[in-house]
Amino acid sequence: MNKRFATHFLALFAVLALVACSSNPTTEEPASGGGTKTSETKSPGLIERLTAKPVTVPEGTVLTVRLKEALGSKLSNSGDTFEGSLADPVSVDKNVVIPEGSDVTGTVVDAKPLGRFKGGARLEITLNSITVKGSKYDVETTSSNRALKGKGKRTAIMIGGGAGVGAVLGALVGGGKGAAIGAGVGAGAGTAGSAFTGNKNIVLPAETLVEFKLVKPVAVKM
Repeated sequence: MNKRFATHFLALFAVLALVACSSNPTTEEPASGGGTKTSETKSPGLIERLTAKPVTVPEGTVLTVRLKEALGSKLSNSGDTFEGSLADPVSVDKNVVIPEGSDVTGTVVDAKPLGRFKGGARLEITLNSITVKGSKYDVETTSSNRALKGKGKRTAIMIGGGAGVGAVLGALVGGGKGAAIGAGVGAGAGTAGSAFTGNKNIVLPAETLVEFKLVKPVAVKM
């Protein structure tokens, strides 16, 4: 009787052992080339971005900016801020450092409507910052200056980079004829979209392209 009981007990123990083994399978090593998923995942390139050395955009680099809003000698006030976007990418050693479309901010340095600036109008703007891949960088650039003056003669002067050199655009009054005077545009001088006619104030509509030059290099993380 005791032997039979012992035999049944051993058989039951063996069955229980087999059941326990089948419920806890051995974990296999992942195949070569594969990886196991972890609870922590890192963004692609995050470590590279954090450890990457900044690239220096040199002094004298031209930043072509497309205005997001209208600016003008009468529309704007000194101290106003404005926004724009980079119209052309900036490259260093053939590598794009500042992509096209990067957001920029600037300041209206001076804005005087007609009658307050020796009978003419004046508008001066400059850039303050540029945002690259979510990081904001302070910049120092030349100013873009425009002056409209003259009575009888409808003359507009665009001065580039605060250096006093720029383009003179005019229309002669008399005989019903109009003529453009001057064609050389200096660095930083305005571009398409600027209207200088009659006794109107200076206006730079939205989407106007304006060029600025860096007066100090800026280090940008890639």
